[in-house]
Amino acid sequence: MRLSSSVEGIARIEIQKRLDLIQVIIYMGFTKLLIEDKPRKLKELQMNVQKELNCMNRKLNIAITRIGNPYGHPNILAEFIAGQLKNRVSFRKAMKKAIELTEQADTKGIQIQIAGRIDGKEIARVEWIREGRVPLQTIGAKIEYCSYRVRTIYGVLGIKIWIFIDEE
Repeated sequence: MRLSSSVEGIARIEIQKRLDLIQVIIYMGFTKLLIEDKPRKLKELQMNVQKELNCMNRKLNIAITRIGNPYGHPNILAEFIAGQLKNRVSFRKAMKKAIELTEQADTKGIQIQIAGRIDGKEIARVEWIREGRVPLQTIGAKIEYCSYRVRTIYGVLGIKIWIFIDEE
């Protein structure tokens, strides 16, 4: 469920349903984006969630939680890269900047893949970059994954991000 195009920085959303209460927990990297105009946006968000979940007879509780390292989450990183690509920044420069931001978040490795008509070329291609270790074949490895589509003036690009956090 997409909240709105103006709300960015959401890592994940948890919905807990009980008989008389629905608890929605939104984990955000940058809470100031939603809190700047808090009363109006929260009311609008609450009405949209109530319509979406068909819970007019239940109480709805929305909690916004800030996460520690926002660039350690692939969703937020994908939104960052998408914003860069929409502003016509070179895809390789955007990927390298994202890797720099992820290294500050204390991760063991990251892999980023961008596919489509990169930089407006006529033939679509796939470009990827890896920094550190990303053991995709190891079942015990804790890897967070995100697939994100971004519409640019050249067409649709697909962004995939794998972040290797820890080995269990």
